[in-house]
Amino acid sequence: MSTKMYIKKVEYMLRFPALFAEDADGGYVVTFRDIPEAITQGDTLEEAREAAQDALVTAMDFYFEASRRVPEASAAQANEELIELPISISAKILLLNEMVGQGIRPADLAKKMNVKPQEVTRIMNLRHATKIDTLAHAFSAVDRRLELRLS
Repeated sequence: MSTKMYIKKVEYMLRFPALFAEDADGGYVVTFRDIPEAITQGDTLEEAREAAQDALVTAMDFYFEASRRVPEASAAQANEELIELPISISAKILLLNEMVGQGIRPADLAKKMNVKPQEVTRIMNLRHATKIDTLAHAFSAVDRRLELRLS
């Protein structure tokens, strides 16, 4: 009997289109059509690219604090680049959107998961490293399934 080992990763990672515009005073200003709260800049194109992901993650905090649905990422236009969010943050955004869509508050999720409200607070904190099993449990509690695929 042969056993196979499967390495899996999330198939759906969030990538948002960003516009890198040259600034008249030098450097580049980065904006996101889908996430207007995310604006940053860099002296060089490389610095602007590095700052873009951080600005996008920081903007996500506004959506979490307000319990607002994060808009879906649109396709990049010819003059834009896609900025990818880390997989752990992508999963938490998908969970937030599901909770908002179903009208589930963090306290409701805690009850459904049979955990203390503080645990849900940590799950919904973008800077907290949440175990994938915990995220899968949270998705299950909102009648969704977190699936991982190798692509």
